[in-house]
Amino acid sequence: MSEWKELELYWMEKSNFKDNVLLTKRNLHLRCGKAIKQIQISGHKIRSCQRDDRLIIHYHLIRTYFIKDHQSFYHEQDAEHRKAEFVDKQLKTDILLENKKIELTEVNKIIPSESSKRFGYDRRAAVQYAQTWWNDANPAYQYFEDNDCTNYISQCLRAGGAPMHGAPNRSKGWWYNASSWSYSWSVANAFRWYLSGATSGLKGGEELSEPTQLLLGDIICYDFEGGDNKWNHTTIVVAKDDANMPLVNAHTNNSRNRYWTYEDSAAWTPNCKYLFFRIGD
Repeated sequence: MSEWKELELYWMEKSNFKDNVLLTKRNLHLRCGKAIKQIQISGHKIRSCQRDDRLIIHYHLIRTYFIKDHQSFYHEQDAEHRKAEFVDKQLKTDILLENKKIELTEVNKIIPSESSKRFGYDRRAAVQYAQTWWNDANPAYQYFEDNDCTNYISQCLRAGGAPMHGAPNRSKGWWYNASSWSYSWSVANAFRWYLSGATSGLKGGEELSEPTQLLLGDIICYDFEGGDNKWNHTTIVVAKDDANMPLVNAHTNNSRNRYWTYEDSAAWTPNCKYLFFRIGD
């Protein structure tokens, strides 16, 4: 049996909820009155390295969850970059390659837009972009391998017609060009504070109190630790479930139609805080 085939069998076995991550996800959906009816595993090899009797394989794993949501069904997907080690053709270890945390000092001191221009937000275009690129990188933009979540969200908003402004000052506005970009374009904490400070332009709306108020194309910001007021993650609403709760897309780790609370994430804690932002008019 080839090593790649052994990996496939390994993940088929884990898909029977013999994995803590999948158990957590299943329990989250059960609490919401849903059920994961089937898990489909796919993926591809990125690269491999043979050293004597050891074989290292870097690979991309994609899981597709078929979810029964009361009277309807939908697909949720996630993707991971993993590394497997084989010794004498036997699988010894398989680990998730963690994304590095990026820390920037004073990125919350973002200068809001000076423009009073509002914009008509094309929610459909933003969501279509989010679905097209949920597990890939648009070559028209810089890709941040270690932490791409806010860069991806900014691209979605730009696809929906959000106006850029503030260049070349990286601490001002929200903007991107081929050689540089604002902190608010690519850093979750800076993006969150920019949304709160902007009274026009990109925001053009208000901070909402409930997730059910969000529309497709709106934004959720996450402070997973909940006590340091450092915002770690950003997602975009791409669908609603039968209870009118948001389903979101994100990068790092790549997710599609994920339940908005992120309780199935290793980064989540019971102290997690959320902010809900209406984008556009």
